[in-house]
Amino acid sequence: MRYSLLFVLCLLLWCGCSPEETRIDKVILVSANAEWKVVKDIFPHEAILRSPWGEYFVKDIAVGNRTEPVIFFHGGWGKVAAAGSTQYCIDRWIPTYLINIGTCGGFEGEIKKLEIVLVDKTIIYDIEEAMGDSQEAISDYSTVLDLSWLGDRLPKGVVKTVMVSADRDIVPAEISGLIARYHAVAGDWETGAIAYTCMKNKQRVLILRGVSDLVGLQNGGEAYQNNSIFILGTDKVMKKLLEDLPMWMEKCR
Repeated sequence: MRYSLLFVLCLLLWCGCSPEETRIDKVILVSANAEWKVVKDIFPHEAILRSPWGEYFVKDIAVGNRTEPVIFFHGGWGKVAAAGSTQYCIDRWIPTYLINIGTCGGFEGEIKKLEIVLVDKTIIYDIEEAMGDSQEAISDYSTVLDLSWLGDRLPKGVVKTVMVSADRDIVPAEISGLIARYHAVAGDWETGAIAYTCMKNKQRVLILRGVSDLVGLQNGGEAYQNNSIFILGTDKVMKKLLEDLPMWMEKCR
């Protein structure tokens, strides 16, 4: 028993983990740089730690009549960083819940700006097969999230729906096709990879994205030629998600 404990401690040190960090109930995963900046602005006094994927810190969050330590982790933007950092968080902290908060682009006329999306299905749609069936590949990487544990009563202003993901911003000319084929109302870069990785690990995941800006077939993307719109929308969305985080954490029981 003595040698087993010594082996475990050595393994933890080798992995860069302190014993108290080896298991934590909830990890809050944040993807884009602009999103992470808002998180750090909200919590300016936390000790920033570093991982192979990105920065993170530990924060006690008041939930009801108790406080609960959580990891806030900057996973990075795009599918590669999203999948890799999700797997890293699962392996390192073995969380009961992984919660992804962030932004998305909404389809003009289908969803309102600053509305919160509770993702119940993800579709990675930018897969193009030259030697096979692209739709079959897209279906293989689609993930349905089991949210039955949340119950039916959702907060006002929360839309439970599918999220389409690609390693690119929304192309206005493709919006009508995404609506017709997938019943989508919004898109982003990372949720497809996060959901798929969690599914492979049988990891319970909660994905919450706020609409930072709108993209339309006629008007294009309002933030495409004016990045300040995206920054302002991100600030509002992330502050709302962080304000509501204790409520969502209370549901994760």
